[in-house]
Amino acid sequence: MKWSSIGGSPLGRALLALAGAVLLAVVLTVANSLLDKVSPTAPGPGSATAATVSGKEIGDLIGKLVVAKEGPMTGYTREQFPHWDTNKPEHGFTGELAQYAKCTSREVMMLRDATGGVTLDAKTCELKVPSGAGWQDHYGFIDKKTGQLGPYKFMTDPSKVDAEHIVALAEAWRSGAADRDEDTRRRIANDSMNLVAADPSANRSKGDQDPANYLPPGEFRCAYVEHYVKVKIKYALTVDTAEHTALRTAVDDCLRRGEFK
Repeated sequence: MKWSSIGGSPLGRALLALAGAVLLAVVLTVANSLLDKVSPTAPGPGSATAATVSGKEIGDLIGKLVVAKEGPMTGYTREQFPHWDTNKPEHGFTGELAQYAKCTSREVMMLRDATGGVTLDAKTCELKVPSGAGWQDHYGFIDKKTGQLGPYKFMTDPSKVDAEHIVALAEAWRSGAADRDEDTRRRIANDSMNLVAADPSANRSKGDQDPANYLPPGEFRCAYVEHYVKVKIKYALTVDTAEHTALRTAVDDCLRRGEFK
């Protein structure tokens, strides 16, 4: 029997439909597999310059912040926030990144925020940086001599990249973490939402300041605000009056620029 005859029969049409469905399933499976392989080096919060929430969502989040006076720095040390912890599920490095359970949250963050094919060995936790690969800073910093935004730095040496805490650990301490247990402080220090690869110059210009005194001058500003607010809410950390006002002002500016859709 000719194929054209089979295709014209009810049985033939059913077989062709089944074959089409199977082919589509195979294509989708292959596509998803390729996306999974790309995801470890896909842009994370450090390299994604756009915010991910809507204007209404960021407004609702700002409304959930608890305004209170900051506490003192009495008793604070960075050691009160144990890091770098091994890559546990609670730290939020999901998907393909979850396989790096033996590595630290810093090492996995470095893989997440890298560009150009950086790899991380799941057994030795060694980062390998091929030619042309590295870490692109999006914070930016103001050049003190010119008063202008300096050039964004591209870094190729992992040891010269800062693991920046969006909500600085000292700021978290003043905002309520001083009264939390060590396990909560450990999660604050290792949370994927609170970590981003950054240019050390940009990180030093921030220090432990909150948004009343520091916001990234570059293209990461609106995404930074989003992550900052989410971390504060997740760990029930407070904001002071000046900080709250600065966050609202920053959100309004981002809305005008169309960053929060």
